[in-house]
Parts: sequence; C-alpha cells; structure tokens
Amino acid sequence: MLSLEVEPIKWKVIQTVRERFSCRACETITQPPAPFHPIARGRAGPNLLAMILEAKFGQHLPLNRQSEAYALQGVELSVSTIAGWVGACTANLEPLVALIDAHVLAAERLHGDDTTVPVLAKGKTITGRVWTYVRDDRPFGGRAPTAAMFRYSRDRTAEHPNRHLAGYAGILQADAYAGYNALYEADRQPGPITEAACWAHGRRKLFELAELQRAPLAIEAVRRIDAIFDAERAINGLPAEARLAVRQQHIAPLVTELETWMRESRSKLSRHNPVAKAMDYMLTRWEAFTRFLHDGRICLSNNAAERALRGIALGRKSWLFAGSDRGGDRAAAMISLIYTAKLNGVDPRAWLAEVLARIADHPASRLDELLPLELGPGEGEKGSGMTSNSIARLKITLDEVKPAVLRRLEVPLTIRLDRLHLVLQAAMGWTNSHLYEIRARDVGWGVPDPDWGGFCQHSRQP
Repeated sequence: MLSLEVEPIKWKVIQTVRERFSCRACETITQPPAPFHPIARGRAGPNLLAMILEAKFGQHLPLNRQSEAYALQGVELSVSTIAGWVGACTANLEPLVALIDAHVLAAERLHGDDTTVPVLAKGKTITGRVWTYVRDDRPFGGRAPTAAMFRYSRDRTAEHPNRHLAGYAGILQADAYAGYNALYEADRQPGPITEAACWAHGRRKLFELAELQRAPLAIEAVRRIDAIFDAERAINGLPAEARLAVRQQHIAPLVTELETWMRESRSKLSRHNPVAKAMDYMLTRWEAFTRFLHDGRICLSNNAAERALRGIALGRKSWLFAGSDRGGDRAAAMISLIYTAKLNGVDPRAWLAEVLARIADHPASRLDELLPLELGPGEGEKGSGMTSNSIARLKITLDEVKPAVLRRLEVPLTIRLDRLHLVLQAAMGWTNSHLYEIRARDVGWGVPDPDWGGFCQHSRQP
C-alpha cells in the first residue's frame, strides 16, 4: 500500500567557520574566502529568498501573511525585513529581466494587453496599469522559447505602449485600445507595427448578447464565428506556410460569408441597437480582423496575453493594492521572470534559488545561460522544444501531369493524420475528392475511394 506524504518545512542556520592558518617559516596568514550571499551583508540564503519571491509574485501571497506563517514556525521575520530582501533580489535579477525583454522584442509577432492594479496614494488608491507583451511562436511552429515582458505604469495613456515598443516593428495582436494607434502609423520609426485584431474580443461582445438577451442575430453571429474557430484549431502548431494555405482554401470562404451576412444584417439595425454596436466593433476594423488570412504567423485571438494577466487579476483579491510606483515596477519585473519560467515548464522556485546562488559569480557575457528558457535537444541556442529533429520535411511531386507539380512542406512529426490530410489538400489545391487517404503504419485517414474498392480501410481515430 502506498501513501503520499509531505515533510514539513525545515529551517536551519548555516554557520561557516573560516579558520586562519599561518606559515611558521614566512609568517604568511591564509584564510578561505567568505561564502557568497545573494544579498550583501544579508542573512537569507538563496532557497529562502526564492521561496519568498515565488510566494509573493507567483502565488500572490502578501508579505504580511508570509511573516505571520513564518512566526508560527518559530522564525520571526518582520515585513520590513522581507520587503528589503525582495527589493535587493529584484535589483540583482535586473540583468535577466533585461535579457528576457530583449528576447520578447525580437519576436516577429507579439500579444499585447493590460489590466488594472490599485496603487496606494495619499488617503486613497489610484488605478495603475500592468502591461504585458508575450512572445509565443508555438501556434505557427516557431522554435524560439516562449517568454513574457511585463511593465507597470501609473495610468493608461498612450505614451506607455509607445515607450514599451519604441524599437519594435513587427506584428501586434491586441484589442482596439486607441493608445496603440500611433504604433500603426505609416511614418513611424523604425517602422509601422502591423495591427492584428482579436476575434475573441469581437466574439465576446456578441456572446454576451446571445447569452443574456438571447438576441437571434447575436446567436447567429456567434455560430458563424465559432465555425471559424473550429476550422482554425486543426492548423494550430503547423508552420506558417501550411497555416496560410489552409486558411486561404478553407477559412477565407467562411470569413467572406460572415462579412456579407453581418453587413446585410447591420444595415437593418438602428445604430443604438446593442447588437449593431457589437457588429460595428468588428466591421469598422475588418482589415485588422482579416489580416490573419494573409499571414500564417497571426493567431485568431489574443488569448496568450489574456492568460498572462490572469494571475494578476486573481492576485488583486489577495494583495489588494501595490504600495507604490516602485513596488509596481518591482512586481512587473519579478512577474516577468516567474511567468516566463512557468511558460517554459521550469519550476520558478527551484530556478530562482539556483540563479540567486550563482548570479554574482557568473560571467556577465554568459548571463543568458541562467534564463529559464527551454533548451531543445540538439539545438545550439535556446528553443521551444520544436527542434529540427521534430520537423518532417515533405517533398511532393507529380510527374505524370504536365507541367510537373512540386511542393515542399515542413510539418511537425507529431502532426495528426487528419491535420496532415487538410494541409496536403491545401498545399496542392485539391478538394476532398482528390485526396482519398493517407496512411501511417496501421492508421489511416481519408474518405472512401470508389475507384479502389476496399483499399481505403480508413480510421476515424487518427
């Protein structure tokens, strides 16, 4: 019989004895060097500091509650002492935060969003903001590690995203916040950012009307949008070229039908109608909403950024407010490290303990080795695990037709057969009637072939 058990936390004081030795011949005195402490003249070890940081910024446990919990275990640590340790650790880890920021801003596409955070002021709290920019290349088969950059600001003016993305000129998936508009201007330096709208935001407004008011037009709009999402799920994780081919053949007609229906329905509604306002949100930004049909890197939704902010939304109920603007900056920096570690499947507490123990003696030119980014086997650089060994390169030739047809594709080795069936059809410009079956070992996927009789023993469980 097996039982799962846990050992209670154990506290210990490590006393280091540094003996002095002298040479009788030359009277030279030697002594071992003092051990390194993560905090100068501090008495906290790296594991204790990592536990405090992960509890505060990863589990959103305020320092006063941590202090009370430690006191019950017989260890008296004042809130002011712990707060000083948190500030010192944040300063020590700033070089890693800068490296993560640089990695995020080197992305071809970013997810951006923000959420509110109360900030303590004189006799009241004001509403500050925490911004996030997430690099996640996994939806289009990218090999770069996933990471997130967080920023704090005292308000929500446009100057903040303009400053955060001052050197960026890629794709930004975000909501319709007007503060982003300056980023999309053609004369912007170093170049305009490409706007990609979020279908989840557009759907949400219609979904609320469909659920709460049971509006028939809203229900139909949600049904049509859900059909687009269903078609998109089949190509999640495929290379951008394969995604684009499938979208142009299978998803673009659904989007065209939605636009035609929505514009026709909108023309019959008053501008004060709630459903009309929800439709206008999408129709007035239709170019940004349909940009994913022309670029396989763009996602259908901005859920990656919303997931990054979910912890902050939950944490507000625990810590209630940030103590100051400096506290907001510290929180944003530490959340960048902890959330990036989680995105890469790294235990934040164990990673922080190791980094705090090593960072002072680690060469500055090799600080990237300390980042919590997943390293794929056989790769010479950090990667998301999508290594060259997990990519299948397909070469498709048809010599019997004139002119001969040649297609080259890259797909993950773990691709499901039904998805591969869809990708091959789109790449070759075929319909379902042209590609009957694909087979891997004893599993196949396809449609019955009337010309080959019983040859196609296909399975519906690819």
